[in-house]
Amino acid sequence: MNSRSPLATWLGSLDGSRLARVLGARKDAALPPEPRSVGELADRLQRPGSVALALPQLALPHLQVAEALAALRVPASRDALAELLGAADDDTTRELEAVLEVLADHALVWPDGAEKLCMAGPLRRAWDAPLGLDAQLEELLSGAASDELRGMLAALGVKPPNSKSQRLAALVEHHSDPARISSVVAKAPATVRKLLEDRAGTGPKPSRFNMFGSPSLGPELGARWALDRGFLIQDRHRYGRARMPAEVALVLRGPGWYAPFQPVPPSVGLAPVSLREVDREASAAASAFTAGAASVLSACSATAPARLKSGGIGTRELARIGKASQTGDAVVRLTLETAYAAGLLARDGDRMAPTEAYDAWAEQEPPEQFAVLLQSWRNLPLTPTRARDEDDKALPALAGAPPCNGCVQARHGLLAAASRLPAGQGARVASDLGALIAWYRPLADSSPGGPPFATVIREAELLGVLARGALSAIGIHLRTGDMEGLGIECRRLLPPATTTARIGADLTAVVTGTPSARLASLLDSVANRETSATASVWRFSAGSVRRALDAGRTPEGIVADLAAVAAGPLPQPLSYLIADTARGHGRVRIAPAACVLHSDEPALLAELAAHRKLAKLGLRQVAPTVLISRGPLDTTLTALRAEGYAPAAETAEGTVCIERARPRRAAAPVPAPRSSSARGSRTAAGRAAKEAAAVDPSTLATRLLAAPPAAPEPEPRDDGVLSAITTEETVTAWAKRLPCSDIRQLAHAIDTGQAITVEYVATTGSRTVRTLSHLTLDPPYLEA
Repeated sequence: MNSRSPLATWLGSLDGSRLARVLGARKDAALPPEPRSVGELADRLQRPGSVALALPQLALPHLQVAEALAALRVPASRDALAELLGAADDDTTRELEAVLEVLADHALVWPDGAEKLCMAGPLRRAWDAPLGLDAQLEELLSGAASDELRGMLAALGVKPPNSKSQRLAALVEHHSDPARISSVVAKAPATVRKLLEDRAGTGPKPSRFNMFGSPSLGPELGARWALDRGFLIQDRHRYGRARMPAEVALVLRGPGWYAPFQPVPPSVGLAPVSLREVDREASAAASAFTAGAASVLSACSATAPARLKSGGIGTRELARIGKASQTGDAVVRLTLETAYAAGLLARDGDRMAPTEAYDAWAEQEPPEQFAVLLQSWRNLPLTPTRARDEDDKALPALAGAPPCNGCVQARHGLLAAASRLPAGQGARVASDLGALIAWYRPLADSSPGGPPFATVIREAELLGVLARGALSAIGIHLRTGDMEGLGIECRRLLPPATTTARIGADLTAVVTGTPSARLASLLDSVANRETSATASVWRFSAGSVRRALDAGRTPEGIVADLAAVAAGPLPQPLSYLIADTARGHGRVRIAPAACVLHSDEPALLAELAAHRKLAKLGLRQVAPTVLISRGPLDTTLTALRAEGYAPAAETAEGTVCIERARPRRAAAPVPAPRSSSARGSRTAAGRAAKEAAAVDPSTLATRLLAAPPAAPEPEPRDDGVLSAITTEETVTAWAKRLPCSDIRQLAHAIDTGQAITVEYVATTGSRTVRTLSHLTLDPPYLEA
């Protein structure tokens, strides 16, 4: 019978509401198949992949407290943690308790029965050197020889005992006394003191959050003196420089050093702003974006954008769409990415074409259209308006890059930061919110170049989520996920579609607000769009009217349709333009023909046109001595000769084509490959099935508390030994950016020995597809 883990014991002691909070914060652990007991839930919560999903949702003080706890020996007391963080006053202590409560809600840190703090194993291993502190002296010297310990004690002026264990204990006792360490270091040469101070981290440090590894350091001078006295330990089991014991580092940092702890978010320059001002600016921005998005998708409907061979829509095609819709590059990219995520666009061969869902979307009112795109933006796993990569190369849109959870967290961090600004106040400079986003989501992805998180802030302003430096009513409901309230606010702030246009004598049509789908379609068919914003402008010309006539419209129908949507009578210049263009339309006609037949004998050509067996050629007489054929030249020659006629072929210059039979020659033989091996069938990895609906946390919490507390036994391997770590957990620990569905398929292929096809997408959008076989997992490497 397995003993219950500390996390399972703590989960079993919670009431239903508190356990529901844990399940609500860690929704991935409650996904089907549902856990059958508290023990199984605890196992899921401590999986590396599950912990990796929870970390990006934490704010800076949560990660700082977790790092400080990782530097202590867990389980650790609250007093030891508070002392390390310098939480001495009542306010800081309350802030620390609030942070620990949030970490407990995420099942990352929890109290045990002895009021000690425990930590999830994967979280403790997230830092190679938490707070820049290495392992304790006793751990670093576990493999040292007895003579080496004797030499260290002699160099420190301590009489070495006889046994190895006694020598190690004496050395640990010496290094546990801050006064003795300070006394020895004070007598060291200046180069050694500088080295030790730098390694201890007492010098100036950049103000940034370091996690998952430590920054590299330059070459060391004077290390031999420190190695001889145990202030630095050379690790024989791994390559690298000498390591400093944690006891030594803490003493050298001094009694006034504390682990970083910033429970209060940074201050931002604020300016007073009224609710009416926020609503007015949000309404203008949302209306302008909705009109631009409708124009962009209308341009895509007229001419589906071509995709690059490497995938995505290139800059040339984006510029064409922007010119046709009269919108900027940011609006084009944002519209395409959100529309694709909402199912309004889809890949169609080498093009990206609108779907049937777009037709239904185009018929909706602007508030409903905007709500669809806004919901897609909230959880979009990328930064859609990012146009350049780290090397300043242009990025295509809709490139299908790997999902970026940090981009989603940057968006959520912006919503959280703006929602906590004082009421009636907004950021004086919107870009200053970047510091707040970095505090609320330290692991979020910030686009390179410019102020931090400037791109996501600009997107929020384009959508009206952020207005005058404050969160608008749209942004408030978007943050809480209240889609019903979001729809109500969109209908309040966005006016309905405009169904009429003001047509002037200067041959322009002006539509204020967002034009209806019918009005936009009509004006796009007979005029050229010049601007698209809070007011859209179309201009009529002979070319635009001719385009409508080419599409099958009649001049009477054009006049009638324009009169129906005009706010007043049609101006005479427009009526004259339509009439003049219609008079010249169709005076010259062009017919398609694969080849032309001509002869000086009209009777012969009339006979050919009436010949029943030549009807498949589609011969049509356009003049007494000219026939056109739908069939190509070779097919037409063969058919006429089969019926007893003797036609002669002509070249493009009009001369008779001389037909000469060329002797047939075989192609050069292709050499056989050097070696061939039978290849097994390779099955491409399919996409993950639709995610099953998550169960209600309160219901699941009640069921788990009523279930038996023991965790299920792990499945035995083929040799009968219980497997401690599954292949899926190992892959999850080392492939942190792979989604759960891909991790399961890769682990299954490794366990079963099957081949798997993978697709690699570079940051530039280029793709390569390769099939891997003979998979062998040797963490952190996957051999194939």
